[in-house]
Amino acid sequence: MAESNLQLSDKVLTWPNALSGLRLLLVPVFLWLILIDQNLLAFAVLAFSSFTDWLDGFLARKLNQMTRLGQLLDPAADRLFILASLIGLAMTDKVPWWLVVVVVARDLLLFFTLPFLAQVGYGPLPVNYTGKAGTFALLYAFPLLLLPEVLPEQAAVIVYPIAWAFAFWGIWLYWWTCGIYLRQVYNIRKLARSSSTIVINEEERN
Repeated sequence: MAESNLQLSDKVLTWPNALSGLRLLLVPVFLWLILIDQNLLAFAVLAFSSFTDWLDGFLARKLNQMTRLGQLLDPAADRLFILASLIGLAMTDKVPWWLVVVVVARDLLLFFTLPFLAQVGYGPLPVNYTGKAGTFALLYAFPLLLLPEVLPEQAAVIVYPIAWAFAFWGIWLYWWTCGIYLRQVYNIRKLARSSSTIVINEEERN
């Protein structure tokens, strides 16, 4: 891929951004459907949203439409959909609450690193491939966890273990990525302190 293809654009109206925006709009729709026990429709919305998570990344690369807005919008849509899915599934007793705690705790931990990064002039760290794989696994686990509610019991017995396999794989990757991010934050802070010390020493010499 050419260097120019890796540059982020300032465009707003692109197909990937439209899909990420649509995914954001579907968050309350999914929550409402699952809370009123419309499991089939909730599954359809969740499956479609999980598919668009892959599709917007594919289109961004295929059409060379990687944008600064998309870099923020896509992970924000993913986080909100993961949170909404977890809360909806837990409130309707389809998943245990410990799953909500395990996933949300990771995001909260990374959220509290933002002030430390801002102090040294950094924004949120870019999403890496391990993080994308973890998000992918979770976004596919949730529709599969909901699917047994609309399938015959014989089929549900097969789907349920696959759903939890995706969930556990996603959780492991989610927390592994968290460790990578925390290490990056530590290195950034360490480098910033070293740079500050060098600048102060040079000023004192002058």
